[in-house]
Amino acid sequence: MHMTLEADYAVRIVEFLTVTGKRTDARTVSEKTGVTLRFALKILRTLVSEGIVRSFQGSKGGYELAKPPEEITLRCVIEAVEGPYMLSRCQDDGYNCTRANCCLHAIYEEISAEVREKLDSYNFASIVAQK
Repeated sequence: MHMTLEADYAVRIVEFLTVTGKRTDARTVSEKTGVTLRFALKILRTLVSEGIVRSFQGSKGGYELAKPPEEITLRCVIEAVEGPYMLSRCQDDGYNCTRANCCLHAIYEEISAEVREKLDSYNFASIVAQK
């Protein structure tokens, strides 16, 4: 089990914007994070729509964090591109389990809750401070 490439790139982009600490154009974000420009733009649009990143138009445009890095957790970035973290599809409200008396649902929910809690314990200020 692993994160999607899009989530990994989103984390790289937010980490880069945290380290940079200033408005940066998409091409520079792409070059410095190793994400193709097209994919970086897609991820940046998602991060903007989720309120994690702010975008600016014009010759002095670019991208910067929309809030302090202390308020941006690994979980919020990963879930911005992947949706809510859950170990199994059976945790999704729209899923209809056909197994009677399934004990796995509760186990999966417990594990998922622990992972969400751990992802929430890391914010980008603390992540870049480890460098």
